[in-house]
Amino acid sequence: MAGIYIHIPFCKSICNYCDFYSVIDEGNHKRFINAVIKEAKLRKDYLSGESISTIYFGGGTPSVLRLNELNNILVSIYELFDVEKDCEITIELNPDDVNFGWLSGLRKAGFNRLSYGIQSWNDNILKMLNRRHNSAQAAKAIEDSERAGFENISVDLIYGIPGYGSENWERDLNITLRYNIKHLSAYHLTIESGTLFSKMKKEGRLKEIDEEESNNQFNLLIEKTASAGFIQYEISNFAKDGWFSRHNSNYWKQVMYLGVGPSAHSFNKISRQWNISHIEKYISALESNKLLFRKEELSLRTRFNEYIMTSLRTMWGIDLGYVENNFEKEGYDYIINLSRKFISYGLMRMEGNSLILTNTGKMISDNIISEFIMV
Repeated sequence: MAGIYIHIPFCKSICNYCDFYSVIDEGNHKRFINAVIKEAKLRKDYLSGESISTIYFGGGTPSVLRLNELNNILVSIYELFDVEKDCEITIELNPDDVNFGWLSGLRKAGFNRLSYGIQSWNDNILKMLNRRHNSAQAAKAIEDSERAGFENISVDLIYGIPGYGSENWERDLNITLRYNIKHLSAYHLTIESGTLFSKMKKEGRLKEIDEEESNNQFNLLIEKTASAGFIQYEISNFAKDGWFSRHNSNYWKQVMYLGVGPSAHSFNKISRQWNISHIEKYISALESNKLLFRKEELSLRTRFNEYIMTSLRTMWGIDLGYVENNFEKEGYDYIINLSRKFISYGLMRMEGNSLILTNTGKMISDNIISEFIMV
């Protein structure tokens, strides 16, 4: 079992908070599509013949591509890899890019999961974030998706936005949960280096919210999603039972994946590699049958740290059996000894043979995870 991630770097405009690799879309995608397909061909043995259980089109903004362009990539993946019959095929969408006809074509092409970057239902906040859509377009996109036959719909929201208090955040949650969506990803705003928000913060024009307000908004998220029947299976991800994102779950469980496209990462359990974050160099290299990437061989300690960083964020937590089998007695003893104080503080609990963060622990998860990192 393995996954494939395809990075589509094109955006019509750059959001003020985003630090993912992206370029302004100029409408001509032919060379890029050919390069993505060429990379998939050159790297078809990377996953050692494992069957493909998830395919994920991320970005950037994959919804700027035409239906035939998306279909060409998907057909090539099916030709090159052993794709499972019930493969989860996700595409990230901007609400203003879609309409009923386009969505119907997407469904016919084989896509079965949609992930909408809605972020907020407040039009003023959307402008502040430099999102292209408005709340009316977001509502129509979800309605059109359901009419087109999509059942597996996910929504992304952002909280912790300066000047946008708990009352407004609660409104965003209430509106989102009225829809028959199966999945919600909710991320606390992080001001990343190189973004417009980072520049505004340095200039004193933007101030991050305080810890108390941040905790209030996180608690609201936990309460509202639980009352709507959602399971928090990862700190930022919530889903109805049976609708967890298979693709993201594979990341957290250290399943192999191939990343295709500029800046895309790949992981095969023994090494990690990432493509160059430059679209022209990426395309030119592949036109000459070359790959431009960097690679890191993963030591036992690095793999241990990566497992801790991903597993502690999930509802499954640290599987002590997995640790004992994969990281020897040193790793097992290290975790057992360190976990005692967090259990005594009520930040962590033992459930079966797993160590799991409590709700209080989730609020300071970054601090707890950093203490478990083996240096």
